[in-house]
Amino acid sequence: MYNNLSTAVVLAAAIGLAACSSDTTNTTGTKTDAETAAKQVPAGPPQPIAAKAAFWEMYTPAHAWAADLVAISLKSGEVAGVKNADGKAGVWTAVFGSPSQSAARTYVYSVADQLPDITKGVKANLAEAWRGPTAAVMPFQTGDFKIDSEAAYKAAAAKAADWLKEKDNAQKPVSLSLGAASRFPAPVWVILFGTSKLGFLTVVNASTGDIISK
Repeated sequence: MYNNLSTAVVLAAAIGLAACSSDTTNTTGTKTDAETAAKQVPAGPPQPIAAKAAFWEMYTPAHAWAADLVAISLKSGEVAGVKNADGKAGVWTAVFGSPSQSAARTYVYSVADQLPDITKGVKANLAEAWRGPTAAVMPFQTGDFKIDSEAAYKAAAAKAADWLKEKDNAQKPVSLSLGAASRFPAPVWVILFGTSKLGFLTVVNASTGDIISK
């Protein structure tokens, strides 16, 4: 899966591809929806889940590892037998950092097993050295993560509507990445339909839900 903090690296590349700016302003929130989001994890046959539900499943053990943790990134993934759709995914990978330990740790939440690499539930990788924020990859406050992946996907799909109408485009894979960078006033969702070479990329403010225009 995602080793050596590659989730954060991929996110930095995605944000770089966006090459855009925003006139939206940052807002402040609180972690009031943690328990509600966690309870949204579905029971029964494996189904894809929204980002917040998976995030809070990973946040609890991550906080046990480091009380001063900060969220660095969150990215969707795929697991066999589960179809991602409408902003939901079978696998979510989060990277959390600990300033006091100068370390970061990757957590993976999956709704199903795909052995040997993916196991159902939360899996924590070993901590790795972390030098702290950079302009391209900055931590974000959980209270600023207000827009769930479903809403971000809906906004991005509306923006990409004409592209998605073209032949076969609607069947191409979709990846969602959440993170922050100095160029943005709040954390952002980077939604990529297709690939960076043959696709459509949209950036959504994760605090307001606004599309960030080029």
